[in-house]
Amino acid sequence: MYVPSSFAETDREKLHDFVEQHSFGLLVTHRKETSLASHLPFLLDRQAGPQGTLIGHLARANSQWEGDDQAEVLTIFSGPHAYISPTWYAEELVVPTWNYIAVHVYGRVTWIHNPTELLEIVKDSVQFYEQSLPQPWQLDAPAEFIEKLLKQIVGFRIEITRMEGKWKLNQNHPAERRERVIQALSQRSDDNSQGIAAAMIARR
Repeated sequence: MYVPSSFAETDREKLHDFVEQHSFGLLVTHRKETSLASHLPFLLDRQAGPQGTLIGHLARANSQWEGDDQAEVLTIFSGPHAYISPTWYAEELVVPTWNYIAVHVYGRVTWIHNPTELLEIVKDSVQFYEQSLPQPWQLDAPAEFIEKLLKQIVGFRIEITRMEGKWKLNQNHPAERRERVIQALSQRSDDNSQGIAAAMIARR
């Protein structure tokens, strides 16, 4: 990812926090001359490996898992984004841009077929995504049902080798312009505009 130094975020804890907050990511793999991508929910184990490990599963019918073990893969996590109008700068000779936050995670993938490990991944995923609900659902079903379920998926663990964080929030503009952008975005009601405004305020 192209990341000018003014937009770069390298703090591992902040990158981990972002991945957990925006955990529905895009898994990209390469096989021969073909690129494959799947939109998936991910878990992050911060303690597994030097930089953490991403964990998840996909449908066995999805041929993406047929790639080699230990191949490098890319996972993309996207956050809020917003169009920035030059009219908000209240100046001449300025152009539009787009503010956004994104994290790219690179790592070596291990595909998992063992039923015991698969069940652990599924239970951990359910627990993570259900924990905020008033009445969390649990995977409590007959053994035959679970066995059939596990045959239909393939798990994975991606040991992270490097992370790139890009917080593109008008840092290359004077403070006065940034404040005008914050004001304009704050007046809009959509989640993306509000999210970018909040991120810009946090970066003051």
